[in-house]
Amino acid sequence: MVLLLISILTIIVVGAICFWAIEKFATDRRLANLLKLLVVLICLGAIVQRILPMTY
Repeated sequence: MVLLLISILTIIVVGAICFWAIEKFATDRRLANLLKLLVVLICLGAIVQRILPMTY
């Protein structure tokens, strides 16, 4: 259970770093919003992938 929480926290930290990098380096707002949406979807997918085996 602790490893699950650590992996979810790691995913969130990596997502936050990606958000910061997008804010800093993306010049086009539409592209930045699209990249942020992509980061959110990937992070949610990774979190669901970690939690789903625990439901069986």
